[in-house]
Amino acid sequence: MRNSNAISPTVNAARKDDVLYHLLFHAVLRHSDAESIHRLSFAALRGLTALPGAAEAMARVLGPREPELTVTVFGREFPGPLGLAAGFDKNAEGADGLTALGFGYVEVGTVTAHPQPGNPRPRLFRLAADRAIVNRMGFNNQGSVVVADRLREQRAKRRGRRPVIGVNIGKTKAVPEAEAVTDYVTSARRLAEFADYLVINVSSPNTPGLRDLQAVERLRPLLAEVRAALDAEGHRGLPLLVKIAPDLADEDVDAVADLALDLELDGIVATNTTTARNGLDTDPALVAAVGTGGLSGAPLKRRSLEVLRRLRARVGDRLVLIAVGGVETPQDAWERIRAGATLVQGYTGLVYGGPLWPRRLHRGLARLVRDSGYSSIHEAVGADAEAQHLRG
Repeated sequence: MRNSNAISPTVNAARKDDVLYHLLFHAVLRHSDAESIHRLSFAALRGLTALPGAAEAMARVLGPREPELTVTVFGREFPGPLGLAAGFDKNAEGADGLTALGFGYVEVGTVTAHPQPGNPRPRLFRLAADRAIVNRMGFNNQGSVVVADRLREQRAKRRGRRPVIGVNIGKTKAVPEAEAVTDYVTSARRLAEFADYLVINVSSPNTPGLRDLQAVERLRPLLAEVRAALDAEGHRGLPLLVKIAPDLADEDVDAVADLALDLELDGIVATNTTTARNGLDTDPALVAAVGTGGLSGAPLKRRSLEVLRRLRARVGDRLVLIAVGGVETPQDAWERIRAGATLVQGYTGLVYGGPLWPRRLHRGLARLVRDSGYSSIHEAVGADAEAQHLRG
């Protein structure tokens, strides 16, 4: 009889790789410039998956393959609910490689209508004691024309199943606030053809004045004009979402939720990074030296979940909610799904968890689905919110 406590060679290999990555991170990576390491590691992944057959082989091993993890939303089948959040693949250079790494989908961007270099370096910092990152990148990207051309070329070359790609768009820094709507509309028109869903990012703290667009009196015309432009260009069915900040007051979260329902948006991404620095374990002197920027990772976990729960209570299942912020473990993702998220995203979790993190998270999530008696993860969406409603 097989020993139920035996560990398979595959699991043993995964654990060894996990240990090796953490040794590498603490010995080398945490002492190196964060942006340079990001560029090198991303280039290495793209180079590896460009080899004939490499992406397909990686996807077979690392991709979500448990049937209970499949999610159908926005008219597309997502092989798993964990996606890579915007900010990692700003120029849509590596969706195929990132999917091969194990993500169920990739949200590229943030893309602006015009190319821009972003803020001066250094602009990306690790707070390892808190498993957090501070960034003030400033929407550095090659612009919507270049990104659209790249997505078009990738689509023409691709064979077999294509990855699920969301596109996240923001305001060009040099564009006056009075012309923000036109700027967003320009990007939406150029990129809509290549997106499975489109996200309006009005919540980054690194573009001056951007978060002011979250006020409903300014957000309403922006979202309405983008929707009208998409419809006029023949993209009536393209799902449109808005990404909000965790720093919104509760009443402002409610106002955005009501606006999204009123405008018949398809969903909300909650949440972006925070400007708060409360309760960190990192030496305050180091935090002060890092300076301004958006904080992501474990410290964002509680507030991001609070915003998600508030949104679910407000909109029910009428909108698709995508949860991002502090997702590190399968239990984190499961908690967000039961709170009302149909999909979840990570970024900082990948930095601290290493290249096998997406596979570990999906595998653990599948186990939680089965242990809870569900046949599909979709059955668990909002389960805790529904239970709370019945108790109330």
